Amino acid sequence: MNRLADGQPSAPARRTIRRAGAILWPSFFAAGVMTMAFFAYVDPEALRDITFPALKLGRGQGYTLGFLLAWLGTASSSLFTWLLLRPYKSSPQRPGAAEHRP
Repeated sequence: MNRLADGQPSAPARRTIRRAGAILWPSFFAAGVMTMAFFAYVDPEALRDITFPALKLGRGQGYTLGFLLAWLGTASSSLFTWLLLRPYKSSPQRPGAAEHRP
């Protein structure tokens, strides 16, 4: 049975898809909650007038930009956590080197 002929991704591709999902889905959810909480108190047009008055962004564009920035921040946090929790790959011992155990 050929997985590529059946339209199923290979094992490394499935692993990559799972990793991306494990990083992007929780960060998407957190960014959505964060955006709702933030914009419940802050008007995007008022924020624009305070920070970048020369930009002509509407409310919808402000909500979108705020969500994307929140998603980028939470995704980078999830990615960093994943990088820190990866299993340690020990380097191969040199031939003749004494094995050091704590």
